[in-house]
Amino acid sequence: MVDAAALVSSLRKTFDGGRTRPLSFRLGQLAALQRMIEEREGEILEALRVDVGKPRMEAYVAELGFVLGEIAMVKKKLPAWTRPERVATPASTQPARAEIHKDPLGVVLLIGPWNYPFQLVVAPLIGAIAAGNCAVVKPSEMTPNVSALLARLLPQYLDPDVVKVVEGGVAETTALLEQRFDHIFYTGNGTVGRVVMGAAAKHLTPVTLELGGKSPCIVDKEADLDVGVRRIVWGKYFNAGQTCIAPDYVLAHASIHDKLLDRLRETIREFYGDDPQRSPDYARIVNARHHQRLSRLLGEGEAVTEIKAVEAERYLSPVVLRDVPETAKVMHEEIFGPILPVLKVHDMDEAISFVNRRDKPLALYVFSENEGVQREVIDRTTSGGATVNHTGMHFGVPNLPFGGVGESGMGAYHGKLTFDTFTHRRAVLIKPTFLDASVIYPPYTSLKEKIIRMLL
Repeated sequence: MVDAAALVSSLRKTFDGGRTRPLSFRLGQLAALQRMIEEREGEILEALRVDVGKPRMEAYVAELGFVLGEIAMVKKKLPAWTRPERVATPASTQPARAEIHKDPLGVVLLIGPWNYPFQLVVAPLIGAIAAGNCAVVKPSEMTPNVSALLARLLPQYLDPDVVKVVEGGVAETTALLEQRFDHIFYTGNGTVGRVVMGAAAKHLTPVTLELGGKSPCIVDKEADLDVGVRRIVWGKYFNAGQTCIAPDYVLAHASIHDKLLDRLRETIREFYGDDPQRSPDYARIVNARHHQRLSRLLGEGEAVTEIKAVEAERYLSPVVLRDVPETAKVMHEEIFGPILPVLKVHDMDEAISFVNRRDKPLALYVFSENEGVQREVIDRTTSGGATVNHTGMHFGVPNLPFGGVGESGMGAYHGKLTFDTFTHRRAVLIKPTFLDASVIYPPYTSLKEKIIRMLL
C-alpha cells in the first residue's frame, strides 16, 4: 500500500525548492516525454492491445499520435504562455505597472480512465508539467498492462522527484484523495466523480471532472447519408464504442429512418467484414464485467445487425437497434460500448425536445446540409462540445476547449487550456517610490475626496 502522505510531502518539497519553475526544465521534461513515446511506441501499442484489444491504427491515432501533437504544440507555444501579461492600470493606481503572472499551482493529482488509458493520463500530464507543477499519476487498474508500463517508463524519462506514478485500485485512490492537492483532474464516470469532488471539498481543492453521458446524434432529412453514415459508424464503433464522446443514440428524421438503418448495416459490413470478430480493426470490451453489463442492455428493441457476444474473448459485435422504447434501460444509462439505438423523430423540434429533457451531454452531433437546421440545433441545445456533419472531431482541435457541462463534467482542457487549468493567474502590481501621492492618506479632507472621486 502506498504511503500517500509521504509521497505528496516529497513532491511538495520538490515544488517548494523551485525545481519545476524554470522554463528550461519544463521544456526538457516535455522533450523527454516525447522521446519516451517515440522510443517505446511498440511497447505502448502492445500494452493497449492486450488491455483493450485496440487495433494498432486506432491506438496510434487516438493515444500516441494525439499526445505527440499536443507536446509539439505546447513546446512551441510555452515560452509565450509563461511570460507575464501586461494589463492597463487605471488613473487611480498610476504610476504603476500591472501584470498577470502565470504561477504553477503546486502538486496535482491526475486520475485516469481505462478506455484511453494512455492518452487520457498523459495529455493532462503535459499541461501539468508545462505549467511547472509536480504531479501524481494514477492510471486505471482496469488496464493493468498500461498502468504497469507507465509506472516503469515515466520514472525512466521524467524527473522521479517531480512525477510519481501510483498503481492500484480503490484503496490506493482513496488514500490519495485523503491528501491535500492543489488541483485534481479526474476522467471517468459521474459516480466516482462525485466521490472525487467530495474529497476535494475537504481541502477546498479545485477539480476538473471529465465525465460522459449520452451524446445524441441528430440526423436531419436533408443529411448526406452517404457521407454521414460512414462518419457515424466510425465514431460509434471506434474502440468498440468505449469512447466518452461516441454517439450514444441516433435521432433520425422519419423520412430517412429506414434508409439510415440500411446504410448503417451496409457500412458496418464494409468496415469490419461479414464477421467483425475476425476483423483486425475492431476492438474488444475491456473486461468481463463490462461485457456482461452491455449484454444486459440488449433486451429491448429490434436488432438490425447480428448480435454476437463471446464473453471469453470480450467480443461484442457492432449492434444497431431500432424501435427502442424511450423507457428502455439502454436509453437511460451511458452505453459505452458498440450498441447504437436509432429512434424516429418527425421534426427538429421533437429531436431538440428529446435532447433537452435529458442531462446535458458531453458531445452532440447534427447531420444536415441545411445550415439553418445546423444553427437551430446548436443554438437550442447545450452540450460540452458539438460537431456538425461528423462525430468526435471537435476533440482533435487543440484550440477548442474540451470538457463537459452539468452531469457531463466541469472544467475544460486541450492545448493552452490544459496549461491554464494547472496555472494560477496571479495579479501583480508594481509601484515606483519616486511619487507618493498623499491624497489617499488620512486625514481625509473634502479636497482629497473630490480628487479621489475624479480619479475613480
